[in-house]
Amino acid sequence: MRLKPGADSSERHHQLKGTLSTGNASGRALPQWQIEVTGGGRIWYLLDEEKHTVWVTYASLRHPKETE
Repeated sequence: MRLKPGADSSERHHQLKGTLSTGNASGRALPQWQIEVTGGGRIWYLLDEEKHTVWVTYASLRHPKETE
Protein backbone atom coordinates (compact mmCIF):
# COMPACT_ATOMS: atom_id res chain seq x y z
CA MET A 1 0.00 0.00 0.00
CA ARG A 2 1.31 3.44 -0.90
CA LEU A 3 0.28 6.41 1.27
CA LYS A 4 0.26 10.01 0.22
CA PRO A 5 1.26 12.22 3.17
CA GLY A 6 -1.68 14.24 4.42
CA ALA A 7 -4.17 12.34 2.27
CA ASP A 8 -5.60 8.84 2.20
CA SER A 9 -6.87 9.27 5.76
CA SER A 10 -7.96 5.99 7.31
CA GLU A 11 -8.11 4.22 10.65
CA ARG A 12 -4.36 3.49 10.36
CA HIS A 13 -3.30 6.83 8.82
CA HIS A 14 -4.71 10.08 10.15
CA GLN A 15 -3.98 13.46 11.67
CA LEU A 16 -3.48 13.31 15.43
CA LYS A 17 -6.02 15.07 17.66
CA GLY A 18 -5.95 17.68 20.40
CA THR A 19 -2.61 19.15 21.40
CA LEU A 20 -0.82 16.53 19.28
CA SER A 21 -2.58 17.65 16.08
CA THR A 22 0.17 20.16 15.32
CA GLY A 23 3.90 20.34 15.88
CA ASN A 24 6.68 22.84 15.29
CA ALA A 25 9.33 22.71 12.58
CA SER A 26 11.56 25.64 11.70
CA GLY A 27 9.38 27.94 13.82
CA ARG A 28 6.18 27.01 11.97
CA ALA A 29 3.15 25.14 13.28
CA LEU A 30 2.44 22.18 11.00
CA PRO A 31 -0.20 19.43 11.07
CA GLN A 32 1.02 16.22 12.71
CA TRP A 33 -0.07 12.88 11.25
CA GLN A 34 0.24 9.27 12.42
CA ILE A 35 0.76 6.02 10.55
CA GLU A 36 -0.03 2.88 12.54
CA VAL A 37 2.62 0.47 11.32
CA THR A 38 1.85 -2.49 13.61
CA GLY A 39 -0.50 -3.08 16.54
CA GLY A 40 1.66 -0.80 18.67
CA GLY A 41 4.17 0.65 16.21
CA ARG A 42 3.67 4.25 15.14
CA ILE A 43 5.29 6.86 12.93
CA TRP A 44 4.38 10.49 13.53
CA TYR A 45 5.28 13.16 11.03
CA LEU A 46 4.78 16.86 10.45
CA LEU A 47 3.46 17.74 7.01
CA ASP A 48 4.91 20.79 5.29
CA GLU A 49 2.89 20.96 2.08
CA GLU A 50 4.45 24.30 1.08
CA LYS A 51 7.96 22.78 1.01
CA HIS A 52 6.81 19.28 -0.05
CA THR A 53 8.51 17.90 3.06
CA VAL A 54 7.65 15.60 5.93
CA TRP A 55 9.47 15.77 9.27
CA VAL A 56 9.46 12.49 11.22
CA THR A 57 8.87 13.35 14.88
CA TYR A 58 8.36 9.88 16.36
CA ALA A 59 9.01 6.31 15.24
CA SER A 60 8.69 3.31 17.53
CA LEU A 61 7.52 -0.29 17.71
CA ARG A 62 5.69 0.59 20.94
CA HIS A 63 2.49 2.57 21.39
CA PRO A 64 3.34 6.20 22.33
CA LYS A 65 2.40 7.10 25.92
CA GLU A 66 1.27 10.57 24.81
CA THR A 67 -1.86 9.12 23.20
CA GLU A 68 -2.99 6.98 26.15
